[in-house]
Amino acid sequence: MIFDRNENRPVIALLGAGAMGTAIVRRIANGKQILLGDISTENLQTVAHDLAASGYEVATQQVDALDRASVEAFATKAASLGEVRYFIDTAGASPNQSSPEHIVALDLVATAMAIDVFANVIARGGAGLVISSQTGYMMRLSDEVERQLALTPTEELAELDFLKHDAVASSGVAYMVSKRANHLRVRTAAATSWGDRGARINTISPGIIVTPLAYDEFRAAGENYQAMIDASPARRVGTSDEIAAAGSFLLGEQAAFITGTDLLIDGGVIAAINAGRFTLGG
Repeated sequence: MIFDRNENRPVIALLGAGAMGTAIVRRIANGKQILLGDISTENLQTVAHDLAASGYEVATQQVDALDRASVEAFATKAASLGEVRYFIDTAGASPNQSSPEHIVALDLVATAMAIDVFANVIARGGAGLVISSQTGYMMRLSDEVERQLALTPTEELAELDFLKHDAVASSGVAYMVSKRANHLRVRTAAATSWGDRGARINTISPGIIVTPLAYDEFRAAGENYQAMIDASPARRVGTSDEIAAAGSFLLGEQAAFITGTDLLIDGGVIAAINAGRFTLGG
């Protein structure tokens, strides 16, 4: 049975088919063509089956986010399906899952690369969204380091002294730096490569959001997460649906004047830290 006979459907490309990205896609996918990219073929099959069973048009492609050729092939596939109107990047590794070097490579350098690659295929009037983290607000970097993270060509990022030494002191530090770099790279892209295409791009920085993968973090550092929840004004965790609501807004026409910015969605954790109600590692 053919569910949608309309031609020239706008394309949504999702890199990293996890819970938050999939929730955002569901919010905006009516009448559109979805392209899912993930390194896990098993995850692709599961997510694609669920979306197709709900009536969405879905294609998949295995993607290694660390490999530029693989990401470029994914972008080419997206463009072959139609006008690429939306790009969502959720690919990343958490501190208790990976080494500092891997986090810098995936969450920082590979994210910067994906932003570059999709700047070449995003349609005029299109929108991008990178899922960052509240941790991007948890470490103060010097103005010079921030300038380097924002403006260094992507192919030279990994060679920055700061990333080769300070940023890999621990997985936690690597994660904070990478997520701050997401904000800075998107801000730059909004004014340059994406702006030149007539497209917008923003970031979202979720706080403690319950997803299947989040339980690895809870098991490894549950007491610290509980302390953050208890100290936050919201006094609870967030959900993928709440991130999706904000994501759909930033990708939609009502946010047409918003680009190069980050939306912090953390239940007030960073506010509690800044007010002295919670101390990291305390």
